[in-house]
Amino acid sequence: MEHKGVTVWFTGLSGAGKTTISQVVAQKLKDAGYKLEVLDGDIVRTNLTKGLGFSKEDRDENIRRIGFVSNLLTRNGVIVIVSAISPYREIRDEVRGKIGNFVEVFVNAPLATCEERDVKGLYKKARSGEIKMFTGISDPYEPPLNPEIECRTDLEELDESVNKVLQGLKDLGYLAD
Repeated sequence: MEHKGVTVWFTGLSGAGKTTISQVVAQKLKDAGYKLEVLDGDIVRTNLTKGLGFSKEDRDENIRRIGFVSNLLTRNGVIVIVSAISPYREIRDEVRGKIGNFVEVFVNAPLATCEERDVKGLYKKARSGEIKMFTGISDPYEPPLNPEIECRTDLEELDESVNKVLQGLKDLGYLAD
């Protein structure tokens, strides 16, 4: 299926639902015949950005590298689904500027909700001091000021959030009706 390339960048706290929503969106787009790639933050860290830590500089470099790959794919007509905490607004805006066809999806859930969903036990470790510089606890998360799409995963069912993303991409002209 011929379509414009676009990077769909899911950002939000750990446990907000970025991976869950992005996986379902990706599957629906794949089923509809779109060319796409998924760059999940956890998977990228074990392959593309191995060796980077969690200082602000390393986090920014991680996002720059994801953005670089996203840009290459986007300009070649691929829909790129990125799921990464990407806590700092400035670096997200930098990546947006380089890519151009960029849709920011703010996966928004209150910190308390994310802590309740903490399947990996990361918040617990961060609160006990085992994990330093943890986003939302000992390191800031800067929410987007004007995301194209916002999913409130504490208030919406999964299919509502998925449909909101797909409809947003249609409204922005990236998907056929």
